[in-house]
Amino acid sequence: MAISHYLKEIGRGARGAKALDREQATDLFGQILDGGVSDLETGAFCIAMRIKGETLDEMSGFIDATHARIPRFQSAGRPIVVLPSYNGARKLPVLTPLLALLLAREGLPVLLHGMRTEARRVLASDVLAALGIAPGTAARTLDDGEVTHMDTRHLHPGLARLLAARELIGLRNPAHSVVKLINPADANALVISSYTHPEYFDTLGATYHALGMNGLLSRGLEGEVAADPRRTPRYDGFVRGRHQLLQSQGQGTASEVPGLPTEIDVATTARYTEQVLGGRLPVPEALAAQVQFIVRIAQQVTQEPLPSCPVTH
Repeated sequence: MAISHYLKEIGRGARGAKALDREQATDLFGQILDGGVSDLETGAFCIAMRIKGETLDEMSGFIDATHARIPRFQSAGRPIVVLPSYNGARKLPVLTPLLALLLAREGLPVLLHGMRTEARRVLASDVLAALGIAPGTAARTLDDGEVTHMDTRHLHPGLARLLAARELIGLRNPAHSVVKLINPADANALVISSYTHPEYFDTLGATYHALGMNGLLSRGLEGEVAADPRRTPRYDGFVRGRHQLLQSQGQGTASEVPGLPTEIDVATTARYTEQVLGGRLPVPEALAAQVQFIVRIAQQVTQEPLPSCPVTH
């Protein structure tokens, strides 16, 4: 089935385009993920949505379609913490592996998923591999305190293909937002997400609420979910979609962070991560706060039973 009837609605430009409802968005995105449309139609979808922007119903539908197709990890005990990692390091070391291992030290199971979407960036998965944590290729049960990571193509090859379209088109598409919000785990999982521009906060927060998600939302470091160690970011928590402000934005930016290397290569970042975990260097205050807020949300999720009629993902 072609998607031309959807393209006619979303492709009329910034002023003339019409939004899809959630069911239509689910069908459209599902067809693209399944590879049932042409490359030309996929490109038209990417450009049309880049110009129009996603509504809450559309984003919810795209996530519904993705959830219907990806495998799910299960927890052996405490809630799984899901860390999307798609940007990597550009100017500062990628700290998402450190965040994952600090959370594991608190006894939480951690799932990191991602892939390269921009050339010449150091990926969190590369650092984890350098630390001896091999990537996984299939969903399974995670033990408390365990860290695993998976390339997006093993979650769904169509999703990875859509992300890779950025290299050909030169533009982001809805898949880049979807991967920040999907939950490849069981219902109690916490999805940790971030935004680089303040205007995205409302959209992300509304999606957490609409889908009844658990997790933490904050301003990320170069697009990664780990907090910027130079700042005191705002943290917003969600339990079953209900919002709570955990910390307000602090003022100023520190000129340096004790022990943080200026190099961003894999070996240097892995060594820094080991030094922090071993207590030879301090945990950056912003990351320490982020870990404690995630632990708090995980405790609240565990204490609050699932609703009798769960939100459909």
